[in-house]
Amino acid sequence: MRYVLLVVSCLLFLIGCKNKDEFTISGQIENTGNVKVISLYEGDRKLDSIFFGDNNAFQFKRPTSQARLLSLRVGKNRYDLIASPGEEITFKADLQKDVNNYQIEGSNLSSTIQSFSKMRNRRDFVRDSLQAEFGKKTLAADADEIEILRSEYKQKFTEQLKYYTKAAVDFANQHDDIAGFYAISTLDPEIAESEIIRYADQIKDKFLDNGYVTQFKEETNKLKRLAVGQPAPDFESFTPNNKSVKLSDFRGKYVLLDFWASWCTPCRQENPNVVRLYHTYKAKGFDVFGVSLDDNPGPWMRAITDDQLQWTNASDLKAWGSSVVGLYRITGIPTSYIVDPKGLIVAKNLRGQELEEFLKKTLK
Repeated sequence: MRYVLLVVSCLLFLIGCKNKDEFTISGQIENTGNVKVISLYEGDRKLDSIFFGDNNAFQFKRPTSQARLLSLRVGKNRYDLIASPGEEITFKADLQKDVNNYQIEGSNLSSTIQSFSKMRNRRDFVRDSLQAEFGKKTLAADADEIEILRSEYKQKFTEQLKYYTKAAVDFANQHDDIAGFYAISTLDPEIAESEIIRYADQIKDKFLDNGYVTQFKEETNKLKRLAVGQPAPDFESFTPNNKSVKLSDFRGKYVLLDFWASWCTPCRQENPNVVRLYHTYKAKGFDVFGVSLDDNPGPWMRAITDDQLQWTNASDLKAWGSSVVGLYRITGIPTSYIVDPKGLIVAKNLRGQELEEFLKKTLK
């Protein structure tokens, strides 16, 4: 009897009896063409994927105890939103219209980030356009020309990201909630390392029940350990003659800590530039410590000879199983750090002209 009265009460007073432990996202996508599926993501993790219903309608319903940063993916389009417990969100979009032209109701935080989502989409468009342009120009280019083009396009994209980084920080300063966190979470750690670390420190005692924010804080702590200005973690490795060598042995010099391998084409292409700069600046306090991710001594030592790498080279010959991979969070090579005479990290991943400009400025 009590259950019947509760149902009647909900119907009469139109309360809706929402489930406070879940969210619902429902809506319609017009002009889908050959696209038949819509997917729901949290970060890069796909949570669900369904076929469109009649009139290209869809609905996602999932349990949650906290506000969650999500995105709807339809074809090549991405729509960011925030779903909180108990929210019933309605969404409408048209694939023939601009990706920023969509309607969302039932979520104040989703409406808040809609304007910033436009900037994120613009950034992604610029990145994809530059990558496509770079790809076309390098089709008939040689190794030296490719490196010059790579430096030029990296500089172009970095300049674009500076404006985007400032916009994200300003947005976060204006929104002291999960919407502000959303803006910061879209930043590139290679460009906005200090901004990300600063924001993580600001929210260390906030959003404690949010798993996504907790993961962000954990990753930022790892990033902070290798941030510019931090001591470079010391480690021991072995030369081709099986002599022990440590990073701390280079104290008193500016040292390029260069993670590479004989099989890494971009690494080998960069080696002539590093050789030239090594001979130009070694008398001014510059040195190189090459750490290889090879697992076979033969190719490693041949590469050292063929590329005339006259600086200290070392490897434990464990490739990606090497302890330095985790210590320096290496996900790809070439990866490099510049460590100052006191053992502090002062720059990362400088190649080509960028490395030369740093050395010119630093070792006058």
